[in-house]
Amino acid sequence: MARLAILSGSGGLPLRLAQKRPDAVQISFSGVAHDLVKAPQEFAFEKMGALFDALKKQDVNEVVMAGAMSRPPLDPHAFDDVMTALAPRLIAAMQGGDDALLRLVIEIFEEQGFAVRGAHEIDPSLTATAGLLAGPSLSQTAKTDAYRGIDILNALAPLDVGQGVVVEHGLCLGIETLQGTDALLDFVGRTAKHLRKTGGVFVKAPKKGQDLRVDMPTIGPETVKAAQAANVSAIVLSAGNVIVLEKEETLRIADAAGLTLFAQDF
Repeated sequence: MARLAILSGSGGLPLRLAQKRPDAVQISFSGVAHDLVKAPQEFAFEKMGALFDALKKQDVNEVVMAGAMSRPPLDPHAFDDVMTALAPRLIAAMQGGDDALLRLVIEIFEEQGFAVRGAHEIDPSLTATAGLLAGPSLSQTAKTDAYRGIDILNALAPLDVGQGVVVEHGLCLGIETLQGTDALLDFVGRTAKHLRKTGGVFVKAPKKGQDLRVDMPTIGPETVKAAQAANVSAIVLSAGNVIVLEKEETLRIADAAGLTLFAQDF
């Protein structure tokens, strides 16, 4: 029988999964904030051997990684034997983008005998099916901008850069980088007025070829508020490939703002 462990970062997603699977083992990491109500078992990144042992002793055979988690500073002097053996591979992967690092993390857990699940596999209702979700219908200009955004993201995919872009009347106003969605939308909002037209589409989609079991693109109520503040008229998601947190509230805010929220099969 499968037993799940939730490896928690910050944000509401781990809590949502814990509510969906109250039987799951809840894990947090030293120095990483979490919003779990039940006190989780905490481990240091330097002690991965201890984490693997603890999971196996509790008959865990599936893990899901959820929530925001920045790259931690590691103290080599605190490494246990397992982490010492893994360190060369991890350090090499850290020189690349997040996708390369996360692929290695999946590989390591699978080597230890754990099946790695995506949050959307635990709770399929997290993603959106294709179609209009909230707000007015998507204009033809916005549709064109959305496809332009996907072209930009696909072109950047080999460089492992980001999962979001803002396009307005064919012009790219910003690309999501390490700083994340809020920073992108803040940057777009501060663009000089003479460089802006009307509208603008924020496209959110996974990187081409990305393993969706980890770091799945995510939006929520704050994303809609930030898009509105940036004078973006539409958010277009890759249907089935983007998590919508607090879905009812997210759609309510978009409707109230007159901001289009649309899921597209790209």
